[in-house]
Amino acid sequence: MDEITESIRRTLDTVGNLSQVILNALSLLVIIAGIIIAMVRSVEYRKAYPGDHPLHSSFRMRFGGWLVVALEFQLAADIVSTIISPTTGHLIELGVIAVTRTFLNYFLNKELLEQRQMAREGKKE
Repeated sequence: MDEITESIRRTLDTVGNLSQVILNALSLLVIIAGIIIAMVRSVEYRKAYPGDHPLHSSFRMRFGGWLVVALEFQLAADIVSTIISPTTGHLIELGVIAVTRTFLNYFLNKELLEQRQMAREGKKE
């Protein structure tokens, strides 16, 4: 019975490690795609509306959403890592990372909403 349990444990560890790598890779791909797409769309918008607002503001609004998604993938990878190796140290580390990323996501989302609202109000005038 111990052999079966150990075999299942090894399989779950392997699947967990693979999941962690995939989630981190997805996070990186989302960041890279977000940079490219946000830059292209920001430049296109700037050409269409030259005096509207600075290029970096347009880029930040477009890239911010991608960054939120990337942070979610990274948090998921950290959760998987803690499931694989649930030591006290890993649990504390996960707690700190989760709180930090939650604050980052909250304030990033808040800033994006405020910028979008200001952009809408600016177009109405």
